[in-house]
Amino acid sequence: MSVSMQKMWISIVGMGLFAVAMFAMYLVRYKLKNKWIKIIIGIVGWLCLIIGGLITLFIVLSGPTY
Repeated sequence: MSVSMQKMWISIVGMGLFAVAMFAMYLVRYKLKNKWIKIIIGIVGWLCLIIGGLITLFIVLSGPTY
């Protein structure tokens, strides 16, 4: 697999983590009532957001591939 294809798949994983973070935060704010589940899902959402951001930063700063 070429470097360009690897970067494409890594960026798709990053976008997926952003989607998981968005869904987790939606659940925490509007759907869940249990305090402990809200805390756990909130931490998972924040971790997905941070990891997705780091992946995006890596892809952008690593430059173009040919």
